[in-house]
Amino acid sequence: MLDKMGRREFLGTVALAGAVTATGRSPLIGSAEAASRKLSSKAIIEAHLEQIAKVNPKLNAVVQLTADSARKEADEADAALARGDIKGPLHGVPITIKDTLETTGVICTGGTKGRANFVPTADATAVARLRAAGGIILGKTNVPELAGAIETDNLVYGRTNNPYDLARTPGGSSGGEAAIVSACGSPLGLGTDAGGSIRIPAHFCGLAAIKPTSGRVPRTGQFPMPLGARNAVFHVSLIARKVEDLALALPIIAGPDFRDHSIVGMPLLDPTAVSLRGLKLAYFEDDGMATPTKEISAAVRDSAKAFMDAGIKVDENRPPEAAKAGTVYFDMSRGDGGAGTRAFLKSIGSDPISPLFEKALTYSVAPAMANTTDALAAFVRWDLFRNSMLRFMENYDAILSAVAPFPALLHGTSFEEENRRGFGYAQAYNLTGWPTATVRVGTSPEGLPLGVQVAARPWREDVALALVQHLEHTFGGWKMPTAI
Repeated sequence: MLDKMGRREFLGTVALAGAVTATGRSPLIGSAEAASRKLSSKAIIEAHLEQIAKVNPKLNAVVQLTADSARKEADEADAALARGDIKGPLHGVPITIKDTLETTGVICTGGTKGRANFVPTADATAVARLRAAGGIILGKTNVPELAGAIETDNLVYGRTNNPYDLARTPGGSSGGEAAIVSACGSPLGLGTDAGGSIRIPAHFCGLAAIKPTSGRVPRTGQFPMPLGARNAVFHVSLIARKVEDLALALPIIAGPDFRDHSIVGMPLLDPTAVSLRGLKLAYFEDDGMATPTKEISAAVRDSAKAFMDAGIKVDENRPPEAAKAGTVYFDMSRGDGGAGTRAFLKSIGSDPISPLFEKALTYSVAPAMANTTDALAAFVRWDLFRNSMLRFMENYDAILSAVAPFPALLHGTSFEEENRRGFGYAQAYNLTGWPTATVRVGTSPEGLPLGVQVAARPWREDVALALVQHLEHTFGGWKMPTAI
C-alpha cells in the first residue's frame, strides 16, 4: 500500500501479519488497520515481546533478546511516522535474526563456545538492509554449532524444540528462526540455507521460506564466512508465515554490496506479475534415494493437482540425477576428513565441540578422501550434476517435490542413516543454486506440518514464489502450533 507521496505505507503489515494480543491469539493485521494507523510500532513490538516471553521457555528459540533497543526503536519509528517520515517498507516491523549472521552490539555465537561472548561491530549486509528498511530486531535465534546440522542444539544455548511437538526438532540450521516465527514470536526471520537449512525448518514448522538464487543476496557478515570452492551452496534466506511476506522482504536484501564478489546485480522480478497458466512444471514423489511417507507423497500429488487446476502443464518426471544429490553434496566436504574444521574450532577456543557437531563431522565429513585427486574429483561430480539438472530444467519452468521424506524428526535422530538419506531432496537445489520456495500444504497423522518445495530456473524467484503462493491459497498454509 502506498501513501499519497508514493511511499510504502507504515509497517508493511498488510503483508507482515501476526501481531499477538495479550490473550495469545494471532489476528492478522489487515490493510484497513495499517492504513488507518490504529496499530503503532510500539504496540506491535510489545505484542511480540509478550509472545516471546510466553513461548520461548518451552522452545528455547530466541537466545539473545534485544527488548530494550527494540522498544526504543519502536518509539522512534512512531515519532518518525507522526512527522511523515517513513524509513522504508519495514518501518517499525519486528524481525529476528539467525545467530550465524552478525549484528552490531548483539552477541553472535554461531552456536560455538569460542564465540560465546563475541559482539560484532558491524551488521551482516542483509541485516543492515533490513534495518535500513525500518525493521526492528527483537533478538537472535538458535542454531547448531557452525550451522552444521539439521537439528538445533549447541553447548552455548542448548536445544531448540518444535512448537508442534516439543519432543521433536524444528530442524536446522535455521531451527530457532523457524520455531519462533511459527509460534508468532516474530513475523519475519532472516536465516541461511547451505543444505536445506531454511527449507527443512520451514517444512518441520509449517512455514513459508525462500532460498534465493545463489549470487542474489550477499553473504557478507555470515559466520563462518563462506569462502572457497563450496561458497556457491550458501544462501542467505528468508522465512515467514506468509508467502507475501517473503516477496516483500526479498528485494530489500538482494543485490551486490561490493564486499561479496559472487553477487550478481540481476533484476528481481515481481511474483504478482507471473501468469500461472501456461507454465510447465515437473514433479516427483520419490527421489530414488529415500522413500517418503505416504502422507508426504499425497501432499506432493495434491500440490501437482492444484497446479493442473490452475492451468499449469504438469508432468510426473524426475531429474535423472536426483538420487545422487546427497552423495555429491557430502563428497565435497570429505577432502580432509574434517581436519580443517577441527583446527578452526580449536583456534577460536571452541573446545570441546558439541556432540551434535561431532556427529556431523563423523557422518557427513569423515572419512577423508584418499588423495588430492579424489578430493578434486568430487567437485567435478558437482559440475556434472549441475549440468544434468540444467538440461532437465530446459523443458520446465519449475520442479515440485517434497522438502524431506518425513515430517519433523525426534530430537537426536537426524544423523541416523535412514534419515540422513532423506536430506538430498533439499540439498539438490543447493548444488544447483536455483531459487527454491517452501510452503505448508498438509498435516501428518501426528499433527505435524507437511510442506513441499518448488524450485525454479536461475534468477526466477518470482516464479517460485508465485507457485507456492498458489499452494498457500489452495491449502491454507501456516496453522497455529499446538504444543505452546
